[in-house]
Amino acid sequence: FSIRANSGALLPWASSSACFDFQERRLCADPKPCGMPLLIRSDSYCARRACGKAGASPVDRVQTVPSGAVFRQLPLWQCGAMPDYRAESLYLAQGPGPVCGVDEAGRGPLAGPVVAAAVIFLDRQRIPRGLDDSKKLSALAREQLHAQILQNAVVGIGEASVDEIDLLNIRRATHLAMARAVAALSVTPAYALVDGNDAPPLLCPCQTIIGGDGLSLSIAAASIIAKVTRDHLMLRLHQDHPGYGWDSNMGYSTRTHLVALNRLGPTPHHRRSFAPVRLAYQMLGSHPMPDSID
Repeated sequence: FSIRANSGALLPWASSSACFDFQERRLCADPKPCGMPLLIRSDSYCARRACGKAGASPVDRVQTVPSGAVFRQLPLWQCGAMPDYRAESLYLAQGPGPVCGVDEAGRGPLAGPVVAAAVIFLDRQRIPRGLDDSKKLSALAREQLHAQILQNAVVGIGEASVDEIDLLNIRRATHLAMARAVAALSVTPAYALVDGNDAPPLLCPCQTIIGGDGLSLSIAAASIIAKVTRDHLMLRLHQDHPGYGWDSNMGYSTRTHLVALNRLGPTPHHRRSFAPVRLAYQMLGSHPMPDSID
């Protein structure tokens, strides 16, 4: 996760949602320093091409590159990379474990709680195959991987209610759900890898990784647990409120959901601080915001 220039100076790893391609230029022609922190995937086409241009070979943790190399960012989706265990291995090599991955589901919907999950793989040999960002997987694949993760990992789940979302705002409520997920782990983590760029206040130190659910196996597993857990919850709520299409839209602001919201009005499970719901309450002449959390 670090790059060592020919001078021997080791530069720290920096999280990124992209990988990089090397371009041979003279240092004086580009103000960027040699040895920009990169996340290099030795198993991706992008990394193989980059290392070939730089006259180097990919390795697991430290990549040596020519002193005249500078870099051009490429979107991660162009590289065909899958999540791996390198971020976890970096921290396990530097200190005691375990390391957990943390992710959430349900920041954007108009209804239902926000759910977070924390996942620790104590045995790398038992990590399920096919883990990836939950958004890239089919519902069937998520369900299958959800069961495998529960069998082979330590899992904690936390959520923040609709009332908490309305009182705290969605950002702080998401942080609360993440903190609850980490606290729910039966094994205390020494470090947490969190998807995104906004570090929540956890019981342990953490590192945010933009696009982490597509880079880290632990975060990918957490994204699947959070997504499936919330989907199951929304399916149960759909039984009580079948008119909003929650069995398919999971509370997101689809056309079907918005039409039903205006026709049927909000339910107790709608987020009153979100604009479409607040507008629906105003059309009914009701005050949208709760006074307190019971």
